[in-house]
Amino acid sequence: MKKTHCIYVIELSKEIIKNKAFKKMNPDYDESKPCVYVGMTSKTPEQRFLEHTTGARTKKGFPLFSRKVKKYGIRLKPRLYKSHNPMTEKDAIEFEKEKTRRLT
Repeated sequence: MKKTHCIYVIELSKEIIKNKAFKKMNPDYDESKPCVYVGMTSKTPEQRFLEHTTGARTKKGFPLFSRKVKKYGIRLKPRLYKSHNPMTEKDAIEFEKEKTRRLT
């Protein structure tokens, strides 16, 4: 299978802790851990980060970004994903879940 996908990790500002949706999705959040967003893409992590932070949209106007990342995204954390990329789409789907589990 072709290795066409990457996972990426974006560091988020600790300000997100005050966000109601974040609190609801992460009721047991440990403040000693970093705030991160984990995603997967067929693009480079750098391209995907730019889409998130600039509020990129498709030609039809659909968002290509997470509002939380647009507002709270600080930087990519390549140390947490670079050695794993690229991978197959199937592997990326599974590894995104695993990386999320490990970091939260």
